[in-house]
Amino acid sequence: MKKILIVTLVIMAFGITALAAGAVGLYVWASKDLPGFKRIADYNPPLVTTVYSRNGKVLGYFYKEKRFLVTLAEMPKYLPEAFLAAEDSGFYQHDGVDTMAIARAFLANMRAGGIRQGGSTITQQIIKQLLLSPERSYSRKIKEAILAYRLERYLTKEEILTIYLNQIYLGAGAYGVEAAARAYFGKHVNELSLAEAAVLAGLPQAPSNYNPYQHPESAINRQRYVLNRMLESGWINREQYERSLVEPLEFKSMPDPSWKLGAYYLEEVRRWLVERYGEQAVYEGGLHVRAALDMTHQEAAENAMRKGLEESARRRGWEGSLMRLRPEEHAMFLADEALPSEALEPGSWLKVLVTQVSPQGALVRFGDLTGEIPLAQMSWAREPDSQKSPEEVPPVTDATTVLRSGDVVWAEVLKKPAQPNEARWSLALRREPSVEGALVSIRPDSGEVLALVGGYSFQRSQFNRATQALRQPGSAFKPIVYSAALDNGYTPASVLLDAPVVYTDEVTSQIWKPDNFEGVFYGPTLLRTALVKSRNLVTIRIAQKIGIKTIIERAKAMGLVSNFPQDLSVALGSAVVTPLNLCQAYTAFARGGSYINPRLVLDVVSAWGESLYASQPEPVEAISPQTAYIVTSMLKDVVQSGTGWRAKALKRPVAGKTGTSNDERDAWFLGFTPYLVTGVFVGFDSNEPMGKYETGARAASPIWVDYRAAVEEQFPFQDFPRPAGVTMVSIDPQSGLLAGPNSTESLFLPFLEGSAPTEMATGSDSPATMGVTPAEGEDLFKQVY
Repeated sequence: MKKILIVTLVIMAFGITALAAGAVGLYVWASKDLPGFKRIADYNPPLVTTVYSRNGKVLGYFYKEKRFLVTLAEMPKYLPEAFLAAEDSGFYQHDGVDTMAIARAFLANMRAGGIRQGGSTITQQIIKQLLLSPERSYSRKIKEAILAYRLERYLTKEEILTIYLNQIYLGAGAYGVEAAARAYFGKHVNELSLAEAAVLAGLPQAPSNYNPYQHPESAINRQRYVLNRMLESGWINREQYERSLVEPLEFKSMPDPSWKLGAYYLEEVRRWLVERYGEQAVYEGGLHVRAALDMTHQEAAENAMRKGLEESARRRGWEGSLMRLRPEEHAMFLADEALPSEALEPGSWLKVLVTQVSPQGALVRFGDLTGEIPLAQMSWAREPDSQKSPEEVPPVTDATTVLRSGDVVWAEVLKKPAQPNEARWSLALRREPSVEGALVSIRPDSGEVLALVGGYSFQRSQFNRATQALRQPGSAFKPIVYSAALDNGYTPASVLLDAPVVYTDEVTSQIWKPDNFEGVFYGPTLLRTALVKSRNLVTIRIAQKIGIKTIIERAKAMGLVSNFPQDLSVALGSAVVTPLNLCQAYTAFARGGSYINPRLVLDVVSAWGESLYASQPEPVEAISPQTAYIVTSMLKDVVQSGTGWRAKALKRPVAGKTGTSNDERDAWFLGFTPYLVTGVFVGFDSNEPMGKYETGARAASPIWVDYRAAVEEQFPFQDFPRPAGVTMVSIDPQSGLLAGPNSTESLFLPFLEGSAPTEMATGSDSPATMGVTPAEGEDLFKQVY
């Protein structure tokens, strides 16, 4: 018996030794190719980059994985407890591996004949997600356990839990608890209730199966399981448990503002960030970017641009319906385009199906609702004719010449009926414009770009016309020419001849015959009047006198970037520039001599709060304060009695200049006050003519006025300060001499000290006009502008 016992003990010793050796060998084998776990300590997950407006509102996000970094301190205490109850209730007791959970999983898998249950701790889940492959095998589980054990000795429990709650995928494109709180409840994580936290904690096991949007019953059942586990673990009491079970849950996603208001601005910021920091940092770095954009300005700018382009399109007439449907296609269209009546407000646009047309108007359908478009709301829908202005084409008098039954068209809601389902909606016929535009608004004191619009719709075209379109500014370039003239011996009272001129290119032998827009000539003209009335021929004569090189040097000194043509056409704005660049040049007038570089991004902060970039105003000396003031004074007259007359609606000191290129291909208005410089451009991307009289005054300045009227009250009333070295003198507008007792009218004009005329007008030295009297010229001006 004694021998048997000894033999048994020897066998057991050998067995234990063999098991130990096997375990050591298994550990050595599993440890051979383990990845380094210490990089988890430098946790740097892909995070969302957030772009804010200057007011702190979110403009948009950039990301590959929608994850926002939050700390345990920023979460309600019951949120991490809910996840622990659901995933790893022994988290604070084990050393990274829960042997009892593994044993339970092993027995379950043996009974199932395959791997069905994992038994992983939260630490092991982190290892699996960040270091190992997702394969389900026992060899991977062994490696996972070894790394989890090591990690627990390198990081604290709180650090491991923080990583887990920010890393875990919770469905609906949300990574981490903050993104999930936004995706499922439209809240930030610190605003979640216990009941809501339990829903999120139920997701890690199977995010798609427990997604409350797709499987609400499964999500609620899983929530109850989590709450029950929290109660059993002593993390909540019975009252909290019962209250959370009956708490109503509202599932809604936090609206994503990206690529909505300010989409062109956001894209410009994105391009700047990628160029500076690279795509990985932008889409994974969790940067916090503050832009100069002001939401109120941006919304006003976009509304003004849309309205202005739509009105411009209507002036060109009707180009036909969006499509024409056969009767059997009507029902499908109405079902697809159905909109709830409460979502439609006056001003809303919608696609409608024309069902009946009479000379007096048309009946239309949208969804299960009926509307009426009376003749008066389609009178603009004339046959397009680019050679005639809208005033020269009779309005539509018969609706049947515009619409037919089966047409699908755009309509605007004018008025909602008292009972939406029982009455006809009052609608107006509309068309989307094909003409495009841009608007830029800059604070001249700081260079901050408060608003930037690059087109009618970012969804339709991502090409940013504010920063990428190179267009001819036309007469909007003239203030730069006149600033150079003032520095080369001219004054606002200098008299120049407004008469035909013929220019022959010595290289090509081509003959150029520039003309005034109205097609008439006014004879001797004051330099001030030539700028106010935008007289091309006077500008050409100035260019001939001071030289093309002088004009180009002045343009470059004011910050303009272009391939300037080396001929007289440059004086009339033939060099192409971007709207942003032209606005930059105009800040020199508003600032009193120095232009300022535009600033779209104010500062950038890393995900960890480190300052990466902070912009500062960058002024550049360009012209003298006296020259800037004199040009500005003349540009104020452009608003008071010239082509910029619409800006008088602000009832504030405003200076500005319109611009129109040949055949109305480009229309501009650059208007400014001491506190804000705003430029508007309108034109086809194809550079085709926009139609007769689609000038800067008609196509661009109304957009400027609509935008500025919406934001002007943000700024105090302010006029341009007169610098030292400038005197104001009363001038006879007919002769350019000092106004005398026989002068019928006078102009109060600024001069550099010592440059004002000294001779007084006698009343008999008024120069004769050529081809048109002043009164006739003024009537013609009013017709055109």
